[in-house]
Amino acid sequence: MHILVFSDQHPESSGGAQVSIRLQRRFLEAAGHTVTVCSPRMHQAHDDDPHYLDTPSIPITLDREYSMTVPGRLTDRWLDARLAELPPVDVVHVQADFWQALTAYRYAERHGIPALHTMHNRMDVGIEQTMPAPGLVVGALSWWQRRVLRPRLSTLPTGVWSYLQEFAKRAAVVIAPSHHFARVLREQGVTAHAEVLSTGVDDAVLDEILDERATTLHVPHRLPSFVWIGRFSQEKRLMEFLAAVRLADVDAVFRLYGAGLLLAKAQAFVAEHDLADHVVFAGRVSYPDSLRAIADADALVQTSIGFETQGMTVFEAAALGTPSIISDPNIAAELPADSMWQPTDGGVEALAEAIRRAVADVEAGTAPVVAPGLARTLRQSTQTTRLIALYEAALAPEAAR
Repeated sequence: MHILVFSDQHPESSGGAQVSIRLQRRFLEAAGHTVTVCSPRMHQAHDDDPHYLDTPSIPITLDREYSMTVPGRLTDRWLDARLAELPPVDVVHVQADFWQALTAYRYAERHGIPALHTMHNRMDVGIEQTMPAPGLVVGALSWWQRRVLRPRLSTLPTGVWSYLQEFAKRAAVVIAPSHHFARVLREQGVTAHAEVLSTGVDDAVLDEILDERATTLHVPHRLPSFVWIGRFSQEKRLMEFLAAVRLADVDAVFRLYGAGLLLAKAQAFVAEHDLADHVVFAGRVSYPDSLRAIADADALVQTSIGFETQGMTVFEAAALGTPSIISDPNIAAELPADSMWQPTDGGVEALAEAIRRAVADVEAGTAPVVAPGLARTLRQSTQTTRLIALYEAALAPEAAR
């Protein structure tokens, strides 16, 4: 099969969906399929690849990492001309919810190709937490969608869920990356059924790290060691995490991996409250190095609430046998209860208390033990086998709508 993947952001930019796309592409290619990823051109230095199809774009963030392509006839003509030089596309996989989703469905419907849609974005929460006027943003998106996708298919009142339902009604298969997000889509009337397909963990990297752990003498850290991995942005609750570290007042080391607009503010907070001996800004690292950091830590800390549709880092931690502090109860419900610590609520005080409990358990040798069997179910090879089956189902005649 030739699979054409659409992403709102370039696969070499930071973000969970981008990690998912890069992994899926590599494993699909290893299975003998061709994958082309169509995303807006990135206006920052990055690795290039002949299988990336970068549509003309404009930067939309100050650091120029994220960009936008305007859907419409000009983009349609540009895309058709580039794809005419490649093998025929068999299936379109929409891993976008904004501009590139609009372009994807225009392409799929123009050429009579079935589309699958992985809905990565909890739009109701995400827009509220990242935009100054969320109501206006949703209204503008809905207006934009109505202009470029016709006829209108959604039956819900105008809003976030109507916007997503419009895509769902055009897709042969809708995919959610977690059970809790599939439930939200169902309850909000977006789709009666969403297949649950999580992003897996790279088999080769996982095996390498687990083999190293099995053959290397483990030396305990001098102090309990925790990692936090993610984008330094408001919806990830980075500043709440640092406030909880300060309030917890424990003798432990917290390594923060990532980058983003809140970096300077976070560094200033650490300096102001004399936390430099406990908080380390480790910067952005490669995917294998992030997994090694998780495997080496005593625990992972996940702090966003309501925003994540999967929460990839806690799945990676579980596959590596590292317990987590999980703030979002929906993410926590995806994993065995005895593999984590959970704050009693979403406040800073509750997170600080969970950190104190985790430090005490690590020091006492009573930290949660993650069942080794989880590693098998969370491998990317397992998820890719299921994804190929979904592609085949979308191509079956009975999938046509």
